[in-house]
Amino acid sequence: MNIDVLLGLQWGDEGKGKIVDVLTRDYDIIARFQGGPNAGHTLEFEGFKHVLHTIPSGIFHKSAINLVGNGVVIDPVIFLVEIDALKKIEPKASERLLISRKAHLILPTHRLLDAASEKAKGKLKIGSTLKGIGPTYMDKTGRNGLRVGDIEQPYFLEKYQQLVEKHCQLLDNYGFDYAELPELEKKWMDAIEAFRKLQLVDSEHYLHGALRENKRILAEGAQGSLLDIDFGSYPFVTSSTTTAAGACTGLGVAPNTIKNVLGIFKAYCTRVGSGPFPTELFDDTGEMLRKNGNEFGSTTGRSRRCGWLDLPALKYAVQINGVTELMMMKADVLDTFDEINVCTEYNYHNQRIDHLPYASDPEFLKPEYESLPGWNCDLTALTNWKDAPEALVNYVKFIEKHVGVPISLVSVGPDRQQTLKI
Repeated sequence: MNIDVLLGLQWGDEGKGKIVDVLTRDYDIIARFQGGPNAGHTLEFEGFKHVLHTIPSGIFHKSAINLVGNGVVIDPVIFLVEIDALKKIEPKASERLLISRKAHLILPTHRLLDAASEKAKGKLKIGSTLKGIGPTYMDKTGRNGLRVGDIEQPYFLEKYQQLVEKHCQLLDNYGFDYAELPELEKKWMDAIEAFRKLQLVDSEHYLHGALRENKRILAEGAQGSLLDIDFGSYPFVTSSTTTAAGACTGLGVAPNTIKNVLGIFKAYCTRVGSGPFPTELFDDTGEMLRKNGNEFGSTTGRSRRCGWLDLPALKYAVQINGVTELMMMKADVLDTFDEINVCTEYNYHNQRIDHLPYASDPEFLKPEYESLPGWNCDLTALTNWKDAPEALVNYVKFIEKHVGVPISLVSVGPDRQQTLKI
């Protein structure tokens, strides 16, 4: 049996959590392969809304095992808050949750370093969620990191203290006040004690065994492809590999085990934090998108920047991921528009191009739009694609033509029932 990969194709917040929840009934294992509590996957069903940050989005299905892979970075305090919230709804949810021993731990000092670094950047800040993600991945690649498996070892406290001392020296260099560290440490150590009682596994061995048993596995990504450390809008990116390649390194599986790559995108574009955004709207239309789509970060609460759909950027993400099918989210947010603009090309240094260039500075790169008729009706009550308005059908066909990959699903609302298969 092979592994399918589900990931975002824009700057995150595409609606991956909802789709994982919808698709989980078709899989035995949901495996998160990168990111950390900087992610916010929102699930809605039966009048209930829940936001997950580190735990995979299949956790509400009793038939599926949910695995946090080695490529994920974990804050034990935030993780246990998630588990406690889950227990109120599904008391046995943690019995279906496995955690890789090779996943790295976010320390309180990682969060302080994140804040110190952003403060030092001033106007050049990257828009970090301040969850300690970047400093944790820096320690991982610097071979200084503390991993989940270390909490089972006799040297754990010694290794922890060595890393904290290094971090405090860096904080001193920043001139950053870390007087709150003792209080943060106490909460963290208390969380570690509870964390030891969870199911820790050698995740790559577990997944290889599952493949031999022909288990159906869905690898769940976080953030979006345009935030990838290598292929995103660097340096305004996250610290992990958000593309399909990250499923291999983040789970310990071979490339030839991956079969389908499911790409999620919004019917328009959003972005949180700093960085280039060619189709961003600064007018009433942008504000309408933000209001209609409730575009506020589920992790940070920050307002999301909004703009029209960017097809060159979407095609780029499709190519680097090898996407086999697309899923379009939040079509209902465009319900009230008479006309919908779509970026099909860029004007780059006074030349027309249809790809995402190395440099996307707004003074050199301008979007070129085509206008399509809007459907101007309420989609949220639709239950069957055959009843979709012609303008929506044409919108889907227009995207498919430009990107070259079929759209298999359209979301017309936040609830898992508001999902149309094409």
